[in-house]
Amino acid sequence: METYFRELSGKLCAALPAGEVLLLNYQGEASDFVRLNHNKIRQAGHVRQQALHLDLISNGRETAAALQLSGRPDADLRQAQGLLGRLREQLPLLPADPHLNYASEVHNTRHQDENPLPAPDEALETLMDAAHGLDLVGVWAGGEMSHGFANSLGQFNWHSSYSFNLDWSIYRAGDKAVKQNYAGLAWDADLLARKILQARDTLKLLGQRPKRLRPGKYRVFLTPSALNELMDMVSWGGFGLKRHRTAQTPLLRMVREGVRLHKDITISENHAAGLTPCFTRAGFIKPDKVTLILAGAYHGCLANRRSAREYDTAVNCATEHPQSLEIGGGRLQQNDVFTALDTGLYISNLWYCNFSDRNHCRITGMTRFACLWVEQGRAVAPVNVMRFDESIYHILGDRLEGLTREYEHIVDSSSYEWRSDASARLPGVLVNDFTFTL
Repeated sequence: METYFRELSGKLCAALPAGEVLLLNYQGEASDFVRLNHNKIRQAGHVRQQALHLDLISNGRETAAALQLSGRPDADLRQAQGLLGRLREQLPLLPADPHLNYASEVHNTRHQDENPLPAPDEALETLMDAAHGLDLVGVWAGGEMSHGFANSLGQFNWHSSYSFNLDWSIYRAGDKAVKQNYAGLAWDADLLARKILQARDTLKLLGQRPKRLRPGKYRVFLTPSALNELMDMVSWGGFGLKRHRTAQTPLLRMVREGVRLHKDITISENHAAGLTPCFTRAGFIKPDKVTLILAGAYHGCLANRRSAREYDTAVNCATEHPQSLEIGGGRLQQNDVFTALDTGLYISNLWYCNFSDRNHCRITGMTRFACLWVEQGRAVAPVNVMRFDESIYHILGDRLEGLTREYEHIVDSSSYEWRSDASARLPGVLVNDFTFTL
């Protein structure tokens, strides 16, 4: 498809009249989706799709449209030329765009991964063998995702990579289940087996009588999955330049009042370690990493092409919502988590998160799936569902006691229209005096 896109874009750009600039973006995927229930394959399918997005620019005006590609050269070229003609008719009717911004310098790039993934049947056989006798329900999504950019100035960029996301829950009884996830760019059957073994141990605990806790403050350990739910909320306007300049960010106190997080907290948009391409839809090349919070202090923002033009700064992202978020790890070994927690709650997952006080970056939500009570470094019982209400300024600030050395690569499992290529690399966090309201 790289060759196909190169030839198609070349023909469209070659016929462009003087004074026009054409930006072309290709998106494609070849993904396998498999659904499991009762630890058996219930539904399997393959999705192959590809689309072309056209941006036509002239006299400070821009208009855009997209079409699905069939893979038949003549038919796709005719359809794209017809669409381009309609865009050309629209341009004179539009007002000039004061924030129009696109790459005018040519930077060509190419990234093409070899496929390191096992066939879906091989991967799922490993999962089902490890989970023999368990009531497992889950979804496998994996395969190739491709992105391309070309413009009439002569630039061409290509990015193609393979990733997988295996998301599952193991049900015990009533409202008791263990939820787990394994995702990334490379497959490790031994790691998957260890996760299932951990789930078996947790399922035994879920058979104990649940411990009911009174509202109050407790010592907790948040797994990377639980932390990811919180960071999704913070990322909702937290790191974008536009939200910062218009005072809509939930981290406004960091900018205006100098509020700091814990000195061990460094948060970055690590483009180089994520799944997204190194170029934007306007042809800008992203830096490998954008540091957002450094040693607990506000450091920088994500600036897309429109914000960069409006506020006279460099483009450093495609969208001002993190797509490859990373929080630096600490010194706590994963195997020592229960010992470090001593007595408190081990929180595997959170859900229904929302802001309870956006101005103070305070988030509320519910515990979910295998929240365990730990006494003297040993998990002893499950805990009934509880509601928390706590500020990120405490969780990653004055009440933070440790971060795990190990990361977990969490890949967004959404597949609306396209399989998502957003991801995060996060540690687990140990926090004291975490507030539960009921």
